[in-house]
Amino acid sequence: MSLDSITQNIDESVSGFFEPIAGWLGDIVFYSVTIAGADVPLIVTWLALAGIVFTGWFGFVQVRKFRLAVDVVRGKYDDKDSAGEVNHFQALTAAVSGTVGLGNIAGVAVAVSIGGAGATFWMILCGLLGMATKFVEVTLGVKYREVHADGTVSGGPMHYLPKGLAERFGKNGKSLGKVLAVLASIMILFFGLFGGNLFQVNQSYAQLVSVTGGEDGMMGSSGGALFFGILVAALVGIVLLGGIRSIAAVTSRLVPAMAGIYIVACLVVILVNVTAVPAAIGTIIEGAFNPEGVAGGILGALIIGFRRAAFSNEAGLGSAPIAHSAVKTKHPASEGLVALLEPFIDTVIICTMTALTIVIANPASWGEARDGESIGGVTITSDAFATVLPWFPYILTIAVMLFAISTVLTWGYYGLKAWTYLFGRSRTSEIVYKSLYTLLAVAGSLLTLQTLIDLADAVLFMLAVINIIGLYLLAPVVKRELNNFLEYVRTRKAGGTDGSGNGDDGDKDDESATVTV
Repeated sequence: MSLDSITQNIDESVSGFFEPIAGWLGDIVFYSVTIAGADVPLIVTWLALAGIVFTGWFGFVQVRKFRLAVDVVRGKYDDKDSAGEVNHFQALTAAVSGTVGLGNIAGVAVAVSIGGAGATFWMILCGLLGMATKFVEVTLGVKYREVHADGTVSGGPMHYLPKGLAERFGKNGKSLGKVLAVLASIMILFFGLFGGNLFQVNQSYAQLVSVTGGEDGMMGSSGGALFFGILVAALVGIVLLGGIRSIAAVTSRLVPAMAGIYIVACLVVILVNVTAVPAAIGTIIEGAFNPEGVAGGILGALIIGFRRAAFSNEAGLGSAPIAHSAVKTKHPASEGLVALLEPFIDTVIICTMTALTIVIANPASWGEARDGESIGGVTITSDAFATVLPWFPYILTIAVMLFAISTVLTWGYYGLKAWTYLFGRSRTSEIVYKSLYTLLAVAGSLLTLQTLIDLADAVLFMLAVINIIGLYLLAPVVKRELNNFLEYVRTRKAGGTDGSGNGDDGDKDDESATVTV
């Protein structure tokens, strides 16, 4: 029996077993109501509403404290003797590596094909709102993290839900929090294994095959797939062994590099077509408020844009706090401010650059996709770059692979924290998880398992329901932590030191010591 027939049998068996479960859960989690001709997924509304509520609750913190957030990332307010494993910049890049991926390249292309150019406008707006949600959940992640005897740190919704609810609501809150923590851990673990691992490897392998001659090329055989899977698994396994310090060391170099290459390529396409920029921006704005050929009109374009942003930056899903919790700081809100930069980088910058490149380049495949033809999102984006840089699809393949590997690494860490919460932090427990994770990376290049991936998506967004309820209940804690950090910043400025005995760097921007809402 050949390797191809074995994998096909596995795919069919797994799909046959899980398809009813995935279909049932997907129908619940992604339930949509039709409003003015547009299908409105309630989960997207739930995520967007959280962004609106927290933006108002914290007085547009993502705008007013943006400069302070950048200063924190730069290390201006570092506490060198604080508990934690990584600095603010490393925590940010580790978390960004879990969100920046194929969705920024392929997902955006699909969004502007279905929702038109106007979906870009609403995507940006949702990204800006998501910054406030990310601030809240990450502040809680650091506030209620667990620092172990060996100096390692565990955080995330499985920690801040039980601890925070117990602190605010006593015995009843503690009982509810424990149940929610177990559910959150299961959901994060499941998505990490299949959505954050297997799917990423599968899609990066598919892109590699497409630029190396397709199914008849050097990587198109089952042997090529197995080689690719083993190579990725080996790289991921080696980095995972080093924990968050090792992951952060890799992502702090990988994320800026790959994002830089991608953004520069976008800018090249935009600059070559610079005369078309005003018209493209006009098309985006006009399409946002007067879209043609989009089901549901304005609402349809809005929903498509919000869906892409919500699915891309993961604000409110509870995943990013796991990485951010490892930061070295005594002030939880300091990392919350750092985290609000994450949706800005992921959605407002990278997703928007992709959309603008496609709209300006206007490749033939984009027009065909808008006419209803089934064309992959990566193909549309690749064709947009090829209008100026014919060789860029090969660079794009490298970018896709790097984005995918960084995502696999970060979700490997997220899954580990969920696993150890459920099964303990023993050395044997961690080895079992890391072995399972690396084996699934190998399987990712051989198996499609689309049903499991669909199920993983549903599970992750089900976590958003639980997580955001917790964020609402614990928002007063976040407000208190933000006020404490702003008071610390004001005191540092008044004292003229940076906390390590060095003088202030001359930045005299005034930070209010309180938040009024």
